[in-house]
Amino acid sequence: MHPPVGPYVHQVINTGVGLKWLTLSGQIGMTKEKSIPELASEQLKLAFKNIQSNLNMAEMRVKDLVKVTIYLVDDIPLEERSTIINDFLQGEETAMTLLYVKGLANPKLKVEIDVIACR
Repeated sequence: MHPPVGPYVHQVINTGVGLKWLTLSGQIGMTKEKSIPELASEQLKLAFKNIQSNLNMAEMRVKDLVKVTIYLVDDIPLEERSTIINDFLQGEETAMTLLYVKGLANPKLKVEIDVIACR
């Protein structure tokens, strides 16, 4: 995945009382090479791919997700958006919020996703 684009880390892991918590900074649709697709739907897919990479590095899985918050600048048609989200969740259920916002940290960004996981 790409390096952070600001003064933050991609993830924070908290452990204690037999639980492992993972809190990710907002994940964007950017490649390792810092390429950002133009379409919001492609950015959404790539942001989920980056989340999966973070989960893998933390030795966690999609089923460990506790909360997902999706921020969109551009509309993604409901059916297409639902398909992308369902493909990522693989049948798992989690608390989720979707917000439309005026803008994100970089004008090229159309998608950002925050997640919290616990195992």
